[in-house]
Amino acid sequence: MFAYFLSVLAQGVPATVAATLGGIVLCVVLSFAAGLGMLAPQRWVRVLARSYVEVWRGTSEVVQLFWIFFALPLLIGFELLPLWAGILVLGLNHGAYGGEIVRGAILAVPREQHECAVALSFTRLQRLRRVILPQALVEMVPPFTNLFIQLLKASALLSLIFVHEITYQGQVILSPSFTGQTVWIYLAMLALYLVLAALIAGGMRALERRAAAAVGREPVDD
Repeated sequence: MFAYFLSVLAQGVPATVAATLGGIVLCVVLSFAAGLGMLAPQRWVRVLARSYVEVWRGTSEVVQLFWIFFALPLLIGFELLPLWAGILVLGLNHGAYGGEIVRGAILAVPREQHECAVALSFTRLQRLRRVILPQALVEMVPPFTNLFIQLLKASALLSLIFVHEITYQGQVILSPSFTGQTVWIYLAMLALYLVLAALIAGGMRALERRAAAAVGREPVDD
């Protein structure tokens, strides 16, 4: 019976993976845009970046999802596909948290590194690309690992807008005929999310080792 539940729930894995990967890509882009924006010399850029972070970090993710899926179409004149609406919310919400990760990691790079880059007559872009970001990336990876796993778990909210991901599939089979099997159904759901989280963690550990090696640090132990 457990194998049957697992097979039904597995049908939701593609949607969960698609939402998670899409959300991660958007999250990374927005994280760097917001993090760098909050450190920009132009005040209006800092205000814009900080406003994005505070609004999306300070409001309910469920309300954000409902607003994007149900209210936004009334303004733009067409309805977003449920999966795309979910990816948009996951990326926007977690990108706000990621912006603080990027900002904090850049500020954690020793001041001497900034001064050395200036002494070498690097432009601001060259300083970021060649000196600051490679070192900051090592500090970013662990908190981004946690953020990506949180994003994976938040993908379960997409069941509220009828995306056929793992949690939605679980609700489908939670019928009266399987009342006595509720424990096993939820256990199978937990197992699937755990496997996906482990894959994210493993990939990020590999990235962390490569990032550390790129700046001459000792490889990070597992």
